[in-house]
Amino acid sequence: MTEYSAPVGAPIWFDLMSSDPAKAAEFYHAIFGWELAEPAHPEFGGYQNFTKNGRRVAGLVPPMGEEAGPSDIWSVYLHTADSEATQKAIEAAGGSIMVPPMPVADLGSMMVAVDPAGAVIGFWQPGTHVGFTEWGEHGTPYWFECQSKDYEKSCAFYTAVIGARTEEVGTGGDPDAVGPDRYAQVFAGELSYSGIMDAATLYPAEVPSFWQVYITVDDVAATVQQARELGAEILMPGEETPYGTLAALRDPLGALICLGHPPADR
Repeated sequence: MTEYSAPVGAPIWFDLMSSDPAKAAEFYHAIFGWELAEPAHPEFGGYQNFTKNGRRVAGLVPPMGEEAGPSDIWSVYLHTADSEATQKAIEAAGGSIMVPPMPVADLGSMMVAVDPAGAVIGFWQPGTHVGFTEWGEHGTPYWFECQSKDYEKSCAFYTAVIGARTEEVGTGGDPDAVGPDRYAQVFAGELSYSGIMDAATLYPAEVPSFWQVYITVDDVAATVQQARELGAEILMPGEETPYGTLAALRDPLGALICLGHPPADR
């Protein structure tokens, strides 16, 4: 286990808007060991926090109606130290604001934006809710990734808004390279916790850019099999990559979630 405190610009939280929170909670408890140890917050629309090892790890949101958008989607939040300044930076960099900075009691302040490539991305300015605090153990985060339909716009946007440094991998930095070989790691400080994939040719035209979540598991094959038996749709059963063994699935309600296990030499 690695203790984690999100630097500014890094992922600090993620949550699931689910069409059936009870069913989702049962599934994620089975495969990740997540608990709903805290009561739902009626003043926050029934929001709940999943915990792992007694610590908050992710959020669970009940359906909020059509005006809140589709359910069974994970949302990622990046750490901001100043929501108002981040809002200005988003707008200056060509993004748009979906939900302006909104205080959530003493827990913190949230904001939701759409980047210039069309991906929805949240920002969280922590108060008493500091986000997730563990990384790399079964059931805790492994990686976060923007699947971008406009790679150049995404790289420019996140560099400008969160002060990140991007480092391209897979193409040797070839500026003429196109397609899914283009991939940028996003550094917040000295380390990277997320990446940007050139996904322009990976999905049908009607699929917008989006952020996806990878969760660490001890055994990818075993977790995939368990998820399948619980009704998940397996999209990628397990692929060995230089960045670990990766898999992708849709939970029994249709939400996309990815799995990761570190390479043997890590």
